[in-house]
Amino acid sequence: MADIIDKGDKAPDFKLNDHNDLPFHLADMKGKNVLLSFHPLAWTGVCSKQMKSLEKNYAAFKKLETVAVGVNIDSVPCKKAWAKELGLKKTRLLSDFWPHGGVARSLGIFREKDGFSSRANILLDKNGKVIWSKVYGLGELPDIDEVLDRIRKKYEPPATPEKG
Repeated sequence: MADIIDKGDKAPDFKLNDHNDLPFHLADMKGKNVLLSFHPLAWTGVCSKQMKSLEKNYAAFKKLETVAVGVNIDSVPCKKAWAKELGLKKTRLLSDFWPHGGVARSLGIFREKDGFSSRANILLDKNGKVIWSKVYGLGELPDIDEVLDRIRKKYEPPATPEKG
C-alpha cells in the first residue's frame, strides 16, 4: 500500500458507476465537498454500519454541501443487492471494480495483499483538494460525528458572540 494522498493535494479525477449503474464523475462535483468513504467489502458487519451511518446522516451532509459516497471493489450488481438489503435510498455506493481498485490505488489506500481498499475516509473540498483523511483498522467503525465535525470546522462560520 502506498502512502495515502496528502492533505492539500488535488484528488485524481475518476468516473465510477454507482449501485444503480449510474455514472459518478468526480469532476461533476466541483462546488461541493465530497466524502469518499472507503469500505473493504460489502456484506460485512462493520461495512454495513459504515454505509448506514452515511444514509442516516444524509441531511446533515446535504446541509454542509457535501456529497457522501461509499466506495469499494465490489461489482455493481453486488452493490445494488447490498444497497437494497441495507435499505439505502439516498446514499450512492460506487463500484471500484475495474480496473480492480483503481481509484483506491490512485489515493494510496489499496491493500495489494488483500485485494481491497483500506477502510478510510477522504474528505475533498469544493475544488477537489484533500482537506482531511483518516485510515481506520479493518474492524473499526469510523466515527461519523468526527467526519461531520471536520466539515463544519472547515466551512461553517464561527458563531458571533452575543452582546449583553
